[in-house]
Amino acid sequence: MTKKQPETKPASSSNEQEDNNFNFESSLNELEKLVDALENGDLSLEQSLQDFERGINLTRACQSALTDAQQKVQILLQQDNKSSLEAYSDNESNTSESSESSDKDRR
Repeated sequence: MTKKQPETKPASSSNEQEDNNFNFESSLNELEKLVDALENGDLSLEQSLQDFERGINLTRACQSALTDAQQKVQILLQQDNKSSLEAYSDNESNTSESSESSDKDRR
């Protein structure tokens, strides 16, 4: 009895994000399904390798899309004459302007 394998698209050598049909949410959903199938362990070695390769391609495309989105946000904020941006930190939610004004208030 053979267990039905999840339907996967063949791994492509081109960058997924460059494809006009790239959709971040559907790619992330497909990646989650691939991970579930691989973790389940019921796939053949060949199918596991194909799914792993597809997952790597999806991961790279999603990461690239996130990086592009972050750059667009930075550009838009800079065009709005906002102060220089700082790297996001979980520990610090204030911008440099807020911390500078706090420093002035303490003086």
